[in-house]
Amino acid sequence: MLENFNEYMPLLLEGAKITVLLCVITLVFALPLGIPFALGVRSRIKPIKYLCECYVLIFRGTPLLLQLWFFYYLFPMYLGIQVDEFETAAFAFVLNYAAYFAEIYRGGINSIDKGQYEAAFALGVPRWRTMKDIILPQAMKAMLPPIANEAIVLIKDTALASAITLMDIMKVSQAVVSRNSDIKIFLYAAVIYLILTGITTIIAKRIEKRFSRHVQREEN
Repeated sequence: MLENFNEYMPLLLEGAKITVLLCVITLVFALPLGIPFALGVRSRIKPIKYLCECYVLIFRGTPLLLQLWFFYYLFPMYLGIQVDEFETAAFAFVLNYAAYFAEIYRGGINSIDKGQYEAAFALGVPRWRTMKDIILPQAMKAMLPPIANEAIVLIKDTALASAITLMDIMKVSQAVVSRNSDIKIFLYAAVIYLILTGITTIIAKRIEKRFSRHVQREEN
């Protein structure tokens, strides 16, 4: 089991750096990007509403792997733009996960009682402040668990980036197996994925607990 461990682990750790970086960039950009699309889906302006609904439908309704291939070949072949594998993967992942986060935000916002809007309107609070200061903070309690779940799924989804030759954990493992016909590296790779998902789970639970305490203090 531990044969070639010292040889394979440095390679896998280099791949893990790419995996973690891709996850971080996706979350940093996709989390805020999902908010305007969630609000757009709820917009009373029909063109904006339909545009946002179309975006969410396309990126949630088609496989992420297909989106990776589309952007990987689209930029150089049709737009004449040279983009490396990591930039292509980051672009596709951000757009894809922003659509999922948009649906999470929309569900969280819809879970808030309409009386909150009516009370804010009666007090003369502008719509944007109602959303920013009243609705979103309350909706966050309902949104945190699915957001955390998506972050865990993201770690596993990064393996799809190996399809465009990004040297992440999965691609490194495939390269070693192709060269040495040694499938033990897949076991090492699985352990690294488990560690990453475990760390993410712990962080997510701590964030949820802190937010719950904050909400309780605000209510008291």
